[in-house]
Amino acid sequence: MSTHLSAVIITHNAAAQLADCLNSLSFVDEIIILDSGSDDGTKDIAGLFNARFQHQEWLGYGPQKQKAVELASNDWVICLDADEQVSEKLAESIQDEMKNPELRAYQFPRCNRFMGRWLRHGEGYPDISLRLFDRTHAGWTDDLVHEAVKTNVPTGTLNGDLLHNSADSLHAYLEKQNRYTSLQAEKMYLAGKSSGTGKLLLNPFYRFIKFYFFRLGILDGIPGLVHILIGCQNTFFKYAKLKELHIRK
Repeated sequence: MSTHLSAVIITHNAAAQLADCLNSLSFVDEIIILDSGSDDGTKDIAGLFNARFQHQEWLGYGPQKQKAVELASNDWVICLDADEQVSEKLAESIQDEMKNPELRAYQFPRCNRFMGRWLRHGEGYPDISLRLFDRTHAGWTDDLVHEAVKTNVPTGTLNGDLLHNSADSLHAYLEKQNRYTSLQAEKMYLAGKSSGTGKLLLNPFYRFIKFYFFRLGILDGIPGLVHILIGCQNTFFKYAKLKELHIRK
């Protein structure tokens, strides 16, 4: 007898992407959508797939996702964002494993689509993500950005990709990264970390060498180059904003 599985998704104005996400989840026993105030028809699309739709004012990425996990009827959950889809191969792997789970948490590769291209190297792949777990043994961190699932139990790896097909324009993507680096800098400041010329100059440089050459981002063409350069820029601005916080506070 297969283990019952809930899919949990957080949304905000996700109408343009949600249907593809939900279509890829036909194998789960229930879908929970925790929404933070959509006004674009997200709720209507959720209804078409018989998803349980609930509202929660925004708590930050980690707390919001953990709240969604707690709403599930089953202990086993798979967590997705609205712009992600479970590939057919990954769906098969999950169904096979849920027949008799040997572990309490599973991870799998995430493949990112950026500037019209599926990235297969660099920072864009394999982007291993732990998203399938028994919530009595794992849960989301309370980080407001760059949240992750934490667990103390062994983690298995499944075959197949989680597909991240963001509809963001480059302009919107950069705006999002600007918000992320501000949150990261604030977190580092509160943790007592410092910033100096060495980190501002060397960390972005080493990041570029690592992902563009050693992780073969060069094979992903212009989209791969842009993706890695934005990552390097994020590293620079994260430390620049941390330095500013020390100066101002």
